[in-house]
Amino acid sequence: MERFLAEDIGRGDLSTLTLPDRVVTAEIMAKQAGILAGQDLPPVIYQTLEAQATYERCVADGEWVTAGTVVGRMTTNIVTLLAGERVMLNLMQRMSGIATATHAAIETLNDPRIAILDTRKTLPGLRQFDKAAVVMGGGQNHRFGLDDAVMLKDNHWALITDLPATVRALRQQIGPTKIIEVEVENLAQLHAAVASQVDMIMIDNQAPATVRAWRQLIPTSIKVEASGGITLVTLAGYAHTGVDYLSLGYLTHSVTALDLALEIAGS
Repeated sequence: MERFLAEDIGRGDLSTLTLPDRVVTAEIMAKQAGILAGQDLPPVIYQTLEAQATYERCVADGEWVTAGTVVGRMTTNIVTLLAGERVMLNLMQRMSGIATATHAAIETLNDPRIAILDTRKTLPGLRQFDKAAVVMGGGQNHRFGLDDAVMLKDNHWALITDLPATVRALRQQIGPTKIIEVEVENLAQLHAAVASQVDMIMIDNQAPATVRAWRQLIPTSIKVEASGGITLVTLAGYAHTGVDYLSLGYLTHSVTALDLALEIAGS
């Protein structure tokens, strides 16, 4: 957070040089409807700038807000308030946009047996915020980074000549607590993944009917994920396909921020 603030403030906020030295209270207000996320950020950001800053939460993370909802009140010096405004709003708006998109995906899918997952398609440096927002919107997190689990994808397949042998070698190296997931795009790959007794299979870039049919070929001991180009428009078709997870890259790579504003009380 200190790096984020340093990037924005630089050597000082020139616009506040003539402002009076006084404490003010400002409200963070929703300008449109959606799911709120990021309530941990205002106190951290402002107390990084001024230890005496205080923040009152009026809405919890994960709650639905409408235009005009006051989500929190910040009390601090006016110079501090304006210095932290943009960093705070940018992060909260992005997180709330992701949470809102996740909530919309869950509502559109309308199948509680299938969990909505995020992906690693995040902006470098913002992954912890993006993935936290997915959870606040009702989704779940896929692996955080490359060291969380094995995932063998198309570029790995190009180098693999014996999948069962590869999986056995990987299990010896990573130990029993990390899962091995394999992405499949055809029936030959699917059968090889099942024969290798992997922990999880990702069915990639397939229509709902194909996903439903392929799911029947996979033992229930193996978790199944579907992914690849699924959008809010096509999402409902994947309901009741029998998979355990749908991973949606658009939740974090095509973020539409939820509009929030900071307004000094009484202004």
